[in-house]
Amino acid sequence: MPPEPRRPQSDRVTRLRTYSVGQVNGFSRAADDPGTHVFDRDTAADTSEKPGEYTAEVHDGWSALGGMPNGGYVLALCMQALRKEMAHPDPLVVSAFFMRRAQPGAAVLRTDLGHSGRRHATGSVSMLQGETEVVRATATFADLSKMEGRTLVLNEKPDLPPPDDCFDVLDGGSMPGVRITELIEYRMVERPGWLTGELTGEPQAEFWMRFKDNRPIDAFALPSLVDAATPVVVELGEGSSTVELTVHVRARPTPDPWVACRATTRHVIEGYHEEDFEVWDSSGTLVAQSRQLAILPK
Repeated sequence: MPPEPRRPQSDRVTRLRTYSVGQVNGFSRAADDPGTHVFDRDTAADTSEKPGEYTAEVHDGWSALGGMPNGGYVLALCMQALRKEMAHPDPLVVSAFFMRRAQPGAAVLRTDLGHSGRRHATGSVSMLQGETEVVRATATFADLSKMEGRTLVLNEKPDLPPPDDCFDVLDGGSMPGVRITELIEYRMVERPGWLTGELTGEPQAEFWMRFKDNRPIDAFALPSLVDAATPVVVELGEGSSTVELTVHVRARPTPDPWVACRATTRHVIEGYHEEDFEVWDSSGTLVAQSRQLAILPK
């Protein structure tokens, strides 16, 4: 989530309230190429002449609040390169540090394989634009289809009606300047306070989410999707910029476009806050959870 310039509290609240349903448009890049899912096309990484190095394009169609590429999307580019070096198919745990804002345009992805064993493989990847390092991530991959052992889940999935019985938050459109909303759809029991102009003061949300082109959710998409929604601190009248993001992928989702999500912030301290995020598939299985440390704009 890219940073925004600091403005007075009242001004930032006003700006967040301007995203009313009447302002959205119905344009979606998913229709450009019906034979290819946009997420896969826009996260492609190509081999280069150097071993372990890949090239990619940071597309401008994944911008978040503030107008710069969404952090989860940028992380997906990094994981696309790293997965090519791994002996196992699924990300299990990912930790990424966002050192600078990624810019639309060319990027180089340099990978380093640290260890590859029977159950896990671990490596790192750095994204560079020019000679500047933008993101550094470390990940362990595994085969989630071979996981076995004791399971104990002490919380419940989000209590949501089916997606068809929920509000499309943006009525099929998107937020002006926030182009990720052209590609991802969000459905809630009722429209959030920051959208209607009545902030709740409660930074939490439960909602359905899917790619608008109905790409099935898989394990590879999960580290991106945990950062794909509006940060819940908008209910406090704040924007947010990710400093570090850790993702645990717990299972392969059922091949369904919709996932149920829960996002919560409990602590805002000296301008920094955490956001905890859960993703549950349509069978009621917890498939991913994450925590990020983020900074409020100055």
